Amino acid sequence: MTHSPATQQYKEKQAGDLQPGDFVFPPGDGLAEEIRAIEVQNDDYGVPALLLLTTVDGGTIRIAVGSSVPVGDGVPADPGAEAPVDAPAEAEPGSSTPTDAEADAPAGPAVVVPPRPETPPTYTGPSAEELALIPEPDGTPEAVVRAAAADHKGKNGVQVLAERLAKGINTKSGSCLRDLSDLAFDLCIVLRDPDHALAVADLLNVLPFDGNLDRWASIERALALSSFICREAGQSERAAVYEKLLRAPESQEEDPFKARINARVRQRSLNEPNLYDKEIFRAIDNGNHEAEREWRFLRLEALMFLRAHGGSKTIGEEELARRIGNELESVRA
Repeated sequence: MTHSPATQQYKEKQAGDLQPGDFVFPPGDGLAEEIRAIEVQNDDYGVPALLLLTTVDGGTIRIAVGSSVPVGDGVPADPGAEAPVDAPAEAEPGSSTPTDAEADAPAGPAVVVPPRPETPPTYTGPSAEELALIPEPDGTPEAVVRAAAADHKGKNGVQVLAERLAKGINTKSGSCLRDLSDLAFDLCIVLRDPDHALAVADLLNVLPFDGNLDRWASIERALALSSFICREAGQSERAAVYEKLLRAPESQEEDPFKARINARVRQRSLNEPNLYDKEIFRAIDNGNHEAEREWRFLRLEALMFLRAHGGSKTIGEEELARRIGNELESVRA
């Protein structure tokens, strides 16, 4: 006799609520199998799309993140095993012997309390008082850009970006936001001008997360840079405001299932960041110093992002500070 969902006690569970230790029925009429590990796989746009379940027996089951699946209440019974037979007690006077039908009736399934679903941490945005730590721009956005570039005449990279932005800054334009974040990075990292870099970055930092990840990437870069600048300057309270703003997407997902999946994906990206090791080593082997510098610049951005998140389970804040210092020396050499 096969023990499929039709013949065993089971219930439906959202894929995002599955936990190691749950018993899930694979497709077909097989027995429920215990989950050992769960891996979240993204689609080509970086959105969680598929859960890859590894069972204790070494099998794998793929489940779309939006699916619901049948899960068992515990270890399914082995259909080939025979239950031990105890000697029947003598019947009391006046009692009747149960019929075969009554004897075969189940006593009711055991109550198994499933593990509580993983709840992602809840983040709240900065208060009005905290936001007041970010000063208003000194003039129009274009004026802020012109003032930043005025102190660095002859620096071609900054001048090209500033000239393009001074014609008109459109915060709805993804390319415009990218130019602003590039300008802020060049001012801080290359030209060692954190004050003007922070003034330019603040033009981005106050923009809300609108669900557009391409536009948000530029704002995210500016927030991570601003956190770094303020931490280095001893302005920890202002740095904390940028770090709260950086986590805006984490606090706006109202669907608990999506929030759990996003939290897992986010934590994995923090624990296993891409620090461009292969690309940097390849550039070193080829003697391509310009390519090495570009890759190190990207590594520096990734490290700043990690530091703005308070580090991760694999890289602590002290180690991040040390690595950031090393990369700053490399890209500025």
